[in-house]
Amino acid sequence: MPAKPAPAAPRTNRRIQVRRSGVHGKGVFALQDIPAGETLIEYIGEIITWKEAQRRHPWNPEEPNHTFYFHIDDGRVIDAAVGGNAARWINHSCNPNCEADEDEGRVFIKALRNIQAGEELNYDYGLIIDERYTKKLKAEYPCWCGSKSCRGTLLAPKRRR
Repeated sequence: MPAKPAPAAPRTNRRIQVRRSGVHGKGVFALQDIPAGETLIEYIGEIITWKEAQRRHPWNPEEPNHTFYFHIDDGRVIDAAVGGNAARWINHSCNPNCEADEDEGRVFIKALRNIQAGEELNYDYGLIIDERYTKKLKAEYPCWCGSKSCRGTLLAPKRRR
């Protein structure tokens, strides 16, 4: 009597997974190769006003500038600490493999280039603060991406006038 073939491994459609990151805390990793231009996930959470975001801030007093806020427009922000998904764990990089694309108040994370299975997903947070950038301010928003083009901060470069 011939041996039964081993059962096939279960197929999964999961493309990404949250796990410990070497960059910072948790991160999101590709479970399979992802082609450039692919939409990976929507950044979701409670949509609140900036006034409410300021009232809730800081979310964690031990890390006062670490939030799960995503700017939509001058009046609204997504707070992924409330009702958020895996997208909130995508780390920043000064040399990103993804980008955040806002479309009619919704934010989608898309691959900028081909991403290999096992690679950590990241995008440039490009945080904007109106005050003058000082060493002290930049240090409050440190970048740990380790890329050759790392600017050392999550803050977006100031535009030259």
